[in-house]
Amino acid sequence: MDAAVADREPVSASPAGAQSAERGKMIEVSHLEKTFVTVRNERIHALSDISLSIAEREFVTIVGPSGCGKSTLLKIIAGLVPATRGSVLLAGTPVDRPRKDIGIVFQNPVLLPWRTVLDNVLLPAEVQGLPLGPARKRARELLEMVGLAGFENKYPMELSGGMQQRAGISRALVHDPKILLMDEPFGALDAMTREQMNLDLQRICLEAGKTVVLITHSIPEAVFLGDRVVVMSARPGKIARLVHVNFPRPRSIEVMGDPEFGRATSEIRRLLYGNAGPDPHFIPAGGGIS
Repeated sequence: MDAAVADREPVSASPAGAQSAERGKMIEVSHLEKTFVTVRNERIHALSDISLSIAEREFVTIVGPSGCGKSTLLKIIAGLVPATRGSVLLAGTPVDRPRKDIGIVFQNPVLLPWRTVLDNVLLPAEVQGLPLGPARKRARELLEMVGLAGFENKYPMELSGGMQQRAGISRALVHDPKILLMDEPFGALDAMTREQMNLDLQRICLEAGKTVVLITHSIPEAVFLGDRVVVMSARPGKIARLVHVNFPRPRSIEVMGDPEFGRATSEIRRLLYGNAGPDPHFIPAGGGIS
């Protein structure tokens, strides 16, 4: 997809969309390609010509078929996997290795069972050699922000799945990164817990002022959380469409009952499932499609 098309303004903008447009670029992905070579010397073309700009403090969600390269794209942005071609800039600086200004949350929070919740949250600060006094204070503040005050000295096995994921989010934020990357963080949670985590994540990111990129297989979750939804095609993954979501924030669960919300999710399903194709007159969730 052409970079100029990817950055086109929505048809109509609410305050949320307008604010994103006014901010500086935090992430710039340009003509990104990724090809893996297997042990049998087979070449797997995972990503093809990905171009995307993400503004400071913007919340971007990514949906696409299984195996389309969503996680690969996130790992390249994180500096965990090298690109075959193209480039990724974070705040104007090339990404060629893991960086301290990025926090990552995976589907499994991967908490160390022998460490308390507080000690798990402090792990990135310890690894990076940050002063532990201020880091401990920030960790306690984050645990309070995510609703885990009073659980600092509990162990992971004593927490529910949702509580473990809250601890994982706190750990990703303890070193105060500019960017939060999330790979299907709520996929293992039940529906009610997942809805609550959506509300909590929205609140946390608004309070912390982070730039967020989140992968999800839930179309309603993508629309509810995102300022924009990146819809990817089957492998090799390309950007099929950018859907602008301009419901004002903070959003309540009730917004999912809005007719425009339903039209947005239906349009994304059409893009993903290859039905009759997108409606050219469709304007999703108060915004537009580019």
